[in-house]
Amino acid sequence: MSLPARDNLSPAEPRVAAFPKAKVLAITAPRPRPWSARPVAIARAVAGTVVPPLIPLIVLLGVWELLCAGPDAALPPPSRVVADTWELITDPFYDRGGLDKGLFWHLYASLQRVLLGYSLAAIGGVAIGTLIGQSQWAMRSLDPLFQVLRTVPPLAWLPLALAAFKSGEPSAIFVIFITAVWPIVINTAVGIRNIPEDYRNVARVLQLNPLEYAVKIMIPAAAPYIFTGLRIGIGLSWLAIVAAEMLIGGVGIGFFIWDAWNSSLISDIIVALIYVGIVGFFLDRSVALVGVLVTRGTATS
Repeated sequence: MSLPARDNLSPAEPRVAAFPKAKVLAITAPRPRPWSARPVAIARAVAGTVVPPLIPLIVLLGVWELLCAGPDAALPPPSRVVADTWELITDPFYDRGGLDKGLFWHLYASLQRVLLGYSLAAIGGVAIGTLIGQSQWAMRSLDPLFQVLRTVPPLAWLPLALAAFKSGEPSAIFVIFITAVWPIVINTAVGIRNIPEDYRNVARVLQLNPLEYAVKIMIPAAAPYIFTGLRIGIGLSWLAIVAAEMLIGGVGIGFFIWDAWNSSLISDIIVALIYVGIVGFFLDRSVALVGVLVTRGTATS
């Protein structure tokens, strides 16, 4: 008759009760949040995002209303702006022919010019910046010229563009290009020059050809700098088109603002400026979002 096997625990060692695996998991795993608590958490998150920007906005509107409520005020208060431009706000899609269009069509025309000029600036700026960043000779040759040209105000290029292109549309696109290209060139060149030397050594060890080096090492390493330049460029492009359209005329948000000034419609100007700010905000955030997706979070928004 065999004796029962004894455990290996010495009398001095404590004994731990053996729980089934399912019970151990039930004890150690965190309890799921009840469904009733999730709407509260979502509401708190939304409030934490929405409420902070609303507070200074409400204060600004209140101060504006108080300062401009008098009959001798130079600017209309917010209540009067809404009353004067209610039709313009509620129906931005009207088109009565010619230049008598809603704000949507003016913004749409301006965005078309901006996207075309900005795309050309992005392509040319990244290419030139890469050349300057890679070549010391190109850096010494082109940097002084670029430093001089980038200090010229955007609107100073407009008369020269009108003389060259004989038309307002390509002239406005050229002004956007010449305004947005410089921050893209500079930031791209800085990003290329700041590539760690270890990355270059790895490329030499792996014997990567120029195309493989550009795709696998150079562009990913310099992408945060490139997208910084792209964000600055899109903001400058939006600033330049509004100013250029005031001079070239035609359908566009800049012409709308100038035409409203000539007609003494101050409330229309204020509404148009609000639209300009909102569109500029979304343009900047769109480029920032693309940068985060492309760089996998390296280029933070």
